[in-house]
Amino acid sequence: MSYQNYSLKQLQQIDASHHLHPFTDHKELREAGSRIITRADGPYIYDSEGNELLDGMAGLWCVAVGYGRDELADAAYKQMKELPYYNSFFKCSTPTPVLLSQKLVEIAPEGISQVFYGSSGSEANDTAVRLVRHYWALEGKPEKNCIISRKNAYHGSTVAGTSLGGMEAMHKQLGGAVPNIVHVMMPYAYELALPGESDHDFGLRAAKAVEDAILEAGADKVAAFIGEPIMGAGGVKIPPMSYWPEVERICRKYDVLLMLDEVITGYGRTGEWFAAQSFGVRPDTITTAKALTSGYQPLSALLVGDRIASTLVEKGGEFAHGYTYSGHPVACAVALANIDIIAREGLVERVKNDTGPYFAQALGERIADHPLVGEVRSFGLMGAIEIVKDKATKERFSPSGSAAVVVRDHAIDNGMMMRATGDTMILSPPLIWTRDTIDMACRRIRKALDLAEADLRR
Repeated sequence: MSYQNYSLKQLQQIDASHHLHPFTDHKELREAGSRIITRADGPYIYDSEGNELLDGMAGLWCVAVGYGRDELADAAYKQMKELPYYNSFFKCSTPTPVLLSQKLVEIAPEGISQVFYGSSGSEANDTAVRLVRHYWALEGKPEKNCIISRKNAYHGSTVAGTSLGGMEAMHKQLGGAVPNIVHVMMPYAYELALPGESDHDFGLRAAKAVEDAILEAGADKVAAFIGEPIMGAGGVKIPPMSYWPEVERICRKYDVLLMLDEVITGYGRTGEWFAAQSFGVRPDTITTAKALTSGYQPLSALLVGDRIASTLVEKGGEFAHGYTYSGHPVACAVALANIDIIAREGLVERVKNDTGPYFAQALGERIADHPLVGEVRSFGLMGAIEIVKDKATKERFSPSGSAAVVVRDHAIDNGMMMRATGDTMILSPPLIWTRDTIDMACRRIRKALDLAEADLRR
């Protein structure tokens, strides 16, 4: 059955009748109707009416190598023909997760030696919680099970992922979080820095919030601290360079494990294979997914450091955890081909030395001075645009988040797919973007801002 036999209205009606969407007000969606995306190529997506959109979000932070890559489709097809599925239980393995594990250890930060597979970042963070608490139990310290996270963090939408995250609306709907998880301030200088406080000093103060939480709970009770190197879904909040080295120092001082959630930042987005390398830290676990396969297949990989891995092997005993699709051979085959493309085309180096710096320059020169823009910030190919009513006072439009939605809708209407998060517009484009693509994006963003301002000031 081909979707081409259906009109847009028919597809929207079927969608409304049977399809529940993630993070959606379904009453509102049914009134408006879904946008149906039907195909994609390179940096562009196309809807059912033939409209071309420059994809500023790489799908959902994931399509690193762009759309229409025959190599990835071919890798999936070849693996499906040879071995479409077998599990990793019962002391079994298949070739592709074996070879992918070797490749991931090669590109990972020093000290990473093992990999555990799932199908999503949420699953990987669930695994990380289970593994860290299991590690401390094996070390004879089962009471060392408190995990420190941050306010407005996003670590997935499973029960454990929601609990790790710091989004109050998600906690309220959950109605009962995983216990022994606490949340501290985020390193968000635009709103939280004190008058006259330097970025360096703000970074140290935000890191001290982690130390204060360790001391309040008792270091003998704290298992780990988890954080996104750059907070993604919370609004691309970029910490000062002083933050992560200080957080790592604090964790080592109190014998607390350091967990990084690189579901968004992994595989080249920050100009290194992993943001841990960009910020100069050596974590005990790294959660990854999304760009691991460029979204062509669902796959996550929890990268596990030597300290935890050696205890698992030396102490023994079953780690009673896993998924039907852990190490799925087709997904792992696609990941191997995807990593090969990223390496072969030098996309990590391009982001670091060319498009990343140009992206920052373009946002600063062409977007930052707009009357609706309080701040632009970027790191590699991640960017944020703060939407304000008053640049000088940082006053926002009311109600909170309403203005960014107006900007987003004008952007989409003018061929630019962007995301609104609270009062912030965020960008996370495919790594294949060039300077010309960035120029195009800035023109379309500027036009959207002009149109939105006319609506908002009216």
